[in-house]
Parts: sequence; C-alpha cells; structure tokens
Amino acid sequence: MNESILKDKHIVLGISGGIAAYKAVELLRRLSDGEGQVAVVMTRNAQRFITPLTFQALTPYGVYTDLFDSYSPGAMDHIQLAGWADLIILAPATANLIAKAAHGLADDLLSTFLLACPAPKLFCPAMNARMYENPVVQTNLNILKKFGNRVLEPSSGPLACGQTGPGRLPDPEVILEEALGLLSPQNLKGEEVLITAGCTWEAIDPVRFIANPSTGKMGFSLARVARRRGAQVTLITGPTHLESIPGITTIRVTSALDMEKEVLKFFPKASIVIKAAAVSDYRPQEVTRIR
Repeated sequence: MNESILKDKHIVLGISGGIAAYKAVELLRRLSDGEGQVAVVMTRNAQRFITPLTFQALTPYGVYTDLFDSYSPGAMDHIQLAGWADLIILAPATANLIAKAAHGLADDLLSTFLLACPAPKLFCPAMNARMYENPVVQTNLNILKKFGNRVLEPSSGPLACGQTGPGRLPDPEVILEEALGLLSPQNLKGEEVLITAGCTWEAIDPVRFIANPSTGKMGFSLARVARRRGAQVTLITGPTHLESIPGITTIRVTSALDMEKEVLKFFPKASIVIKAAAVSDYRPQEVTRIR
C-alpha cells in the first residue's frame, strides 16, 4: 500500500543541523523502499552531525550541500530541484530553519530551495524542549501553518541535552505516515469516518474469556487510509497489540457491549461507518464471580 503511493514520487529530504539528523538515514531508507525517488539537501551544520557520504550510499538522486556547487554546469540546483519535487520533508527542522522558512530568509541552498519550490512541505521540528516551547518558535510554526505547510508535532521524552519534554523527532514510520497523507488524494476530506476493529473478549469469570483470533489489522489499515485521504477518523477497537495511529481518535474496548456503547455514541455524527471488527457471537449469560 505504501509502495504504490510513493512509487516514482520525487521527494526532497531536507536535513538541518540537529542531533536528530541521524534519524534521517532510516527515513531515507524507508522512502526508498517504497520506491520513492529521494534527493537530499543538507545544511552546513547538518554535515557536522552526519556526512553527505552516508546519504550518497543510499540514494542515486543526489545529495546537495552548497548553493554554488552545482551537479550540472550552468545549472542552479535550487531551481532544478524546485521543478522536480512532489514533496519536501524537513527532518529534522531546527529552530533556525523554521525561522528562516517562516520569514522568507534565503542564505543557503535549503532555505533558498524552500522559497523556490511550490510543492507541499512537511516540517518535523526537533530541538531542546525549552527552545520548542519558546513563544517565538511557536509563533514561527503558526506562520508556517498559516501558509499551508504541514507541521508534525514532536514526540515528548528524554532529549539528548539531558532534559525531558517535547522536542524529539518522531520515529521515521510516523513521519512516513504523514508524508503518505500529503501524497494521497484528499477525496474523503470533510467526512467523519467511524471504524470498528479487532475482536471482543466475553468474560466467563475474572480470568477466562471467549474470544477469536482477530488481530485488528484490517480495521487499523482502513482507518490509516481514510485519514490519509483527509477524513476525520474514529477507530473503536477490541483488544489488540497494535499501537494507536497518530491523528486518529482511538477508543479501546473489551466486550461486545462495550463496543456497542461506543459505536452508538459516535454513530450520529458519522458520515461513513465501516464495521471491520470480529465481534464475538456468544457471551455467557452470567459471569462467575470468585469469592
């Protein structure tokens, strides 16, 4: 599914100077595995954290590092790339890069390219928690959103500086999912989609239950695609090992009665309902209580 969306798409991965730059290697690999054609643009500070050679080993579409050193004599890389790109992913996007993009500054290859390219842009902020929460940075992020750019909120947790809080670059699979949404047709925009998934557990007593082997994968996949296509998605799922999908309201239930209650709560506002759950056919009349 991911492969068909990425196939032959031209993606520019912009990397600025933060410790999270190393995660861009795995992101590049995942984009390439999906048959995306990925070119890399690195700032000078990004090259202090990871070398261009690492990316050159992973993509045949070029690693660009300098505004005045062109791959083609007489050409201007930022203009050529601007006409080539279907999507730009900025990961990591530092406070400096965010400020440049928000205010139209262009003093290196990456910032100049951003001004010249009309393709959709996905900014993935990564920085110290205090920097991220600074009102100036938040104002700049709001400016980017105002101009139609997508901003992926950072993860929260331990940071390289020793602090804990928001500022971690999301895992590559989270960034990839957001990118797939930007490349997908938005033919479900405005729809409220309600999806059920997984199995239900019907208790026999406090330690035993009736269930089936449904994994929930079908319902989760349907929810993921609906969100990519612009829908607001509510996913009601029985017990499953699958993690919640960012951007999707996920409600976890146990029994068929629990699922019924939640479905009836959200049903009135839903414009599309997909029932992919494998609801148990039976439940005991009484649950045995251990005394």
